[in-house]
Amino acid sequence: MHCITKDSLNSLIHEPLAELISYANKVRQQHMGSELELCSIVNAKSGLCTEDCKFCAQSSRHKAEVSVYPLIDKGEILAGAFRAKEVGAKKFGIVTSGNKLTDKELDIIAQAVYDIKNKVGISICGSLGALNKSELKRLKEAGLTRYHHNIETSPRYYSQIVSTHNFQERIKTIKAAKSVGLQVCSGGIIGMGESWQDRIDMAYLLKELNVDSVPINLLVPIKGTPMDGRRPISCNDAIRTICIFRIVLENRIIKIAAGRESVFKDFQGLGFMAGANGMLIGGYLTLRGRDVEMDHKLIEEIKEIWKE
Repeated sequence: MHCITKDSLNSLIHEPLAELISYANKVRQQHMGSELELCSIVNAKSGLCTEDCKFCAQSSRHKAEVSVYPLIDKGEILAGAFRAKEVGAKKFGIVTSGNKLTDKELDIIAQAVYDIKNKVGISICGSLGALNKSELKRLKEAGLTRYHHNIETSPRYYSQIVSTHNFQERIKTIKAAKSVGLQVCSGGIIGMGESWQDRIDMAYLLKELNVDSVPINLLVPIKGTPMDGRRPISCNDAIRTICIFRIVLENRIIKIAAGRESVFKDFQGLGFMAGANGMLIGGYLTLRGRDVEMDHKLIEEIKEIWKE
């Protein structure tokens, strides 16, 4: 395959898929080897979010059926970390709904992070909304190692899916997390009506932001959200997107997250032939994941594929 530049990247949209998968897999082998990063999360605060993200079941502006509860106590968060370690995850994410934590909530999470660091022995990630530099520094001092804050899509398309906050707010939080020495996990969702150029621009922006890990979610149209009824992305387009992200991002972790079960079905291993080297196990925020035992069988299959 010819040398890829940003100007020539559009040609990959039409490249024969088998050739593109082969090339992306070689890029993954060269830059990342055969390490597969497993992450698990706890939905520590659910529902009643005031934001209007069209894809999200937790927005109070939509009519999706979703569990609603305030921030769980630190003991429950600690128990979630122990479960994550038991299922083989190397990273544990604490996730809360809403765009901002209260001071009291931040206190509870900081205490939970400290306890997890000292009692569980698992790397800790937070997905806690638009925190500022001092709040992020406090969590890092407690033991947080990575901050998750998706950009969701390209700057051009962002206003089509969210109106209650702007794209630059997302970038500001990512840069703040980087500035205090945290790793950053940031990606988004494909299949929301964005163009191929939006996906390419998103991949390049994540590279410019120097994020460490990139989760790719495949839209699951949830009843009661504005995305309900949207036709799911095809398996081939999802695979092509993963290939492009791997080729652009080279040495970043690329995780396949929500939607892999419904889009790939029995062909989930194909995503890891296409350049992905990470996955969420044990379920998502408002969607059930696959049985953990099934995912561990998949992991063994991936390792065998990578040996070939």
